[in-house]
Order: sequence, then structure tokens, then C-alpha cells
Amino acid sequence: MKEKTRIKKRRNQRSVWPRHVVMSVAVILGTEAGWAADGETSFEGPEEAGSNWIELGIGDFFSQKNTAQAEQTQRLTEHFFGGIEDFHFHKDVAKGTAFSLDGRGLFDLHDYRLGIGLEKEEHYFLKLNYREFRSWSSGDGGYYPPTDQLYSLYDRALTLDRGEFSVESGLTIENLPTLRFKYTYWFRDGEKGSTIWGPTHPGLMFPSSGLGPTLLAIDEERHVFEFDARQRIKATDVGLSLRYEFGDLNNAKKISFYPGEPPVGGVPQDRKVTDQQNSSYDWFSVHAFTETWLKENLFFSTGFLFADLDNDVGGSRIWGDNFDVLFAPNAGNGQGYTNLLSNARKHDYVLNLNLMSQPARALIITPSIRVERQDWNAQSAAFSTYANSLFGATSSTADADAIDVRERLDVRYGGITNWVFSARGEWNQGQGNQREFGGIFNDAISPGAPIQRKTEETRLHQRYSLSAKWYPVRRLSFDVGGYYKRHSYDYDHKLDSTPNNDVGDRYPAYLTLQDLDTYDGSARMTWRPRSGLTLVSRYEYRFATIHTTPDSISGLGEVESAKMTSHIFAQNASWSPWARLSLQLGFNYVLSDLKTPARDYTAAVLKAQNNYWSLSFNAGFVWSDRTDLLLGYSYYRADDYTDNAPAGLPLGSGAEEHGVSALLMHRFSKNVRGTLRYGYYAYSDASARTYRDYEAHAVYSGVQYRF
Repeated sequence: MKEKTRIKKRRNQRSVWPRHVVMSVAVILGTEAGWAADGETSFEGPEEAGSNWIELGIGDFFSQKNTAQAEQTQRLTEHFFGGIEDFHFHKDVAKGTAFSLDGRGLFDLHDYRLGIGLEKEEHYFLKLNYREFRSWSSGDGGYYPPTDQLYSLYDRALTLDRGEFSVESGLTIENLPTLRFKYTYWFRDGEKGSTIWGPTHPGLMFPSSGLGPTLLAIDEERHVFEFDARQRIKATDVGLSLRYEFGDLNNAKKISFYPGEPPVGGVPQDRKVTDQQNSSYDWFSVHAFTETWLKENLFFSTGFLFADLDNDVGGSRIWGDNFDVLFAPNAGNGQGYTNLLSNARKHDYVLNLNLMSQPARALIITPSIRVERQDWNAQSAAFSTYANSLFGATSSTADADAIDVRERLDVRYGGITNWVFSARGEWNQGQGNQREFGGIFNDAISPGAPIQRKTEETRLHQRYSLSAKWYPVRRLSFDVGGYYKRHSYDYDHKLDSTPNNDVGDRYPAYLTLQDLDTYDGSARMTWRPRSGLTLVSRYEYRFATIHTTPDSISGLGEVESAKMTSHIFAQNASWSPWARLSLQLGFNYVLSDLKTPARDYTAAVLKAQNNYWSLSFNAGFVWSDRTDLLLGYSYYRADDYTDNAPAGLPLGSGAEEHGVSALLMHRFSKNVRGTLRYGYYAYSDASARTYRDYEAHAVYSGVQYRF
């Protein structure tokens, strides 16, 4: 391609194209990010074309079988969509003063953006932004193989809209304090699926399994005010930041219990639970910092943060024959509550001190310390409900405090030719106290049965890491490194009303000691054997264990409660055999499993696996000075699904996915560019037989005019 190209950074923009297609285009064009992806690099045409543009487009997405799953995975809706994909206008309105206007509006995708800016160099700036986009999710629950049943909530995709509006202004006058103010309004509104599934009765051999679908109804809004000031005083930069945020989060978790089951002995089994969660909060924080060069080779920085959070919570958990009903006593009801009123208050104090020194030309040493103190308290009251019982009063109170001190030492040395060494040690000591009284119970059927607990906790976290980079020859480099970390928790339960020697109820004060150990090592090789050919190989190994010690009154000793082993292999190659052709191949293979002692005693619990491999191939061909052709293929495979029903809940991923993409780009003139895109996607999921499978096609055409 003889014409020079322009790469334009775009912020806060989503593509109308699935992400692996986006990345394919970016790779071929040699950009660092995705084509019109979430951040936002795109090919903008010849350098001599105008600096302003408008891009129009229209497309269609259609699928077979599970449309909701296709919409969730590909982030598109099964309808025609189109409109203004991107608009940019920039003009100097006075000397050193620029006005900018950016926009986007795609119907049926609910994808909108508007940005207005005014900036005078080294004086001031003003920005106004609005952004809104939609995501789709499947409302399906789980699948039970013996009865070939998928538990579904709806036959359509659930939609959730997210958006923000912001106004930002600032003063950037030389030799005066730099000031910035920003107001942001955030919202989320809609529905999405959840994997917090309710119990079902799928078969007589296995009477209960968590497969019932759950819907999250979301209605949230937040307001954020920010003010920053920064000034240089002699050799020291001083800064102050204020932030005030308040919001209302009105959400509901709608869970299906035993869907489709007939009554037993006149007691209803098919029940709907609406767990309403309403929260309003106020959050204020102040942050101050300093940065000083004490000497030419000695840099000192400090930071302090204070935050105050006040949170009010209300809600209910109501059982019924449908969602969003009023409470009515019923023999089929489980534990619930109404008229929840709760308040929590938290104070947070954080101090940071950092010192960077360079005692020798190739040696940098940076010690730092961080101290954090937290205090919080909470109280709540509600009316508890259960089965045919009337309301019973319930209440709880809790308070806690914690202090953590973290020391860190970073060392970097590059005094040996073609070598760079780095090391870090990190230590965190913490302790805290927590007191609780009360909980969910019902005075009408079990009066005077609150939980009482007082716990003292001691924490010790350690992490040690080493890494080295070696450049033996000009076209070859190696990166090796590893780390070890250990998290230790010691719980001393001074007061506990829970009978830990009772098999039926050993929580909440059951654990006394817990240690988490992780070992990690990785190696990477970058080799350029010839011009235009780059090979990158990577391997990582990780081994982690959890050792747990329960309360001695339980009669049980220390046990290795979990062990995880992971191997990660990756190979990437990029090759440009001639000026008009560019190729890239990527391969990733992951082996990871998690074992617990329970799998040695019951078939209901299996070894958890997260093994998968993926392959991607991209090719770009410059057909002529005006026309480019981009092709891509991706493949993903996870074969971890195990059907252990009816002994236990079938878990594990058994997914397979293919993606094929093609993009034809033609420049009709230096100001006009057209694109035509096509994508094919096939997905299958063994964990749900064929119920979550789909095949989908996407087509899109667009034209860009620069002026």
C-alpha cells in the first residue's frame, strides 16, 4: 500500500463487530489496539485526506438455534442495525483554541455517543460526554442429562443498558495551580442472567440439584463529583483531590425454586423468590500527595487518603407463586424477611511513603511502606418470615476494626551487558477484631436464637519475586521470572454461639487457621530469525495449595483443603513474506485443575478442571493501491465437562467455537472509503447437549467520507 496511513485514537468507543474480528483487523494493519474497539484505534485513510469524517453503516446479524446465547457471545442483536458508526469534527475557532465534536448512533444496538470539547492551549479546557450501550445475556439455568431438560427462564435474550454523562473542565495556566473539576452520572438499567441457580427436582434418583434459572433486575444510578488541584512549589509537586459520590442501587434477584414441580401433599413446590436489594450511599474521600526530588538521584513521594462511606440498605426476600408479590404465609415458603432497614458506616485511612534512590548508574532501589486503618459498624432490623408463620422480629449489630502495614522493596540492576535483573519483596502484617450479634431468625417459631460471635484475626502476607531479561544477540531475547506468595490467617474466636461440634451447623466460626501458598514461574522467548518474521514463545507454571485447620472442638485436624496446578503454553508467529502480504498465527494451551479432599469420598464432587486451547490465524493482502483484503479464523475448545448425574451436579465447560471473518476495504478516492464485512460463528456446548448451540452470520457495510 503506497499511501501513508493515519491511525486515530478514539476513547470510550465500542465496535459493532465481534472482538476477535476487531483484533484481526488491528493485527493486519499493525495497530496496537482493536479496530474501533473499546479504546480505540482505527484505520483512518490517507494522510492527505481531511481531518474530519463521518462514517455510515448498516448491518444484520442472524442466527439459528439458541439466539440468546448467540447475542450474548457476539454482543450483537438479531436485527438489522446501523446508522452513524463514527463522526468527528475538529476546528480551530480562535488562535490556540480548538472546538471538537464526536458522535455515534446505531439504532437497534442502543449504541450512542456524543462528545463536545473546547480547549485553549495552556489556559483551559471544557468537555461534555454522553455514552450509552447495551449488552445481552441468556437467562438459561442448568441442564440435567438424565431427563434431557434445560431449565430456562425466557426464550429471549435479557438486555442491560449502561451509560454515563459527564462534564469536565479545568485550568492549565502556566505558573498557576492546575485545577480540574468533573461531574459524572452513571446508570445501569435492565436485566441479566445469573449463575446463582435455585434447586430443582429433576429426577427421583437425585432429588435436588441447583439448576433453576435466576434473573437479576438492575436499576442503578450514581453521581460523582471530583475536584483536583496540583501545584509545584520549588522542587516539590503538591496535589489535593476531593471526591464525593452518592447513588441509589435498586436491584432484585429473582430465583426459581423447583420449577415445574407439582404440589406434594397439598404443599406447593414450584416457588418464586424475589430478593429485593435497595441500597443508597454517600461516599466522601480526600487524597493528598507530594513528590520531591531531594537530590538528583533521590526521589521521595507521600500520599494520604481518608474515606467515609455511609450506606443504607433496605429490601425483602419474599416467596410466592410468582415474582414481585406481597408476602403471604404459605406452607411452601422457605426462610425470608420483609421491611429490612440497615445502616453501615465505614472510615478508611491510608498512608503511603515511597523513596526511590539510584546509588549507582545501573542500580535503582525503591523501598516503600503503606499503612491502612479501617473502622466500620452496622446494624439492621427486619421481620422474618417462614412457611405458615406470621412475622417475627429479627435484628443484628456488628462492628469491626482492622490495621494493615505493608512494606515493599524493589531493586532493579542493569550493570551487566545485555542483562536486566529485577527483584521485589513484599510483606503485609495485619490484625483486626470483629463482633456480631443477631442474624436472620424468627421469634414466632424460634425465639431468642441469635448468633453471637467475637473474633480476633491476625494476617500475614508475603510475596517474593525475581525476574531477568537477557539479550544474547540482536534478534533474540529471553524473559524469565517467578514468584512465591503466602497468605496466612489466624482466627481466634473469643465468643461463638455456634455449636462447632454439631455436624448440622459448624459455621460461621469454624476455621481457626488457613494458609494459602502459590508458586509461579514463567519464561518467554522472542526471536526474529529473519526480517519480517517474529516468533514469541511463552510457558508459565503455577502451583497453589490451601491448608485449613478447623476448630479443635470439631475433632478434625489440619487438611490440605485445595490444590491447584496450572500449565500455560503460548506460541505466536507473525510473518510478512512480501510487502503485500501479512500473516499471524497464535496458539494457546492451558492445563489447570483444582482438587479438594471431598472428591476422594463422594462421586458428587469431581476434580475441577479449566483446560482449554485456542487457535487464531489472520492474513492481510494488499490487493491494489486502493483495495485491501483481511481474513481471520479463530478456534476455541474446552473439554472439561463431566456428566456425573444423578450422583452430583454436572459441572465443567464443554464448549467449542469457530469464527471466520472477512473484510474488504476499498478507497474510492482520498476522501471516500468503503468497507464490506462478513462473519460466521458456530458454537456448541456439551454441558447442555445441543440446547445452547448456535450458528450465526453477521454482515456489515459502511462508507467513510473525510472532509
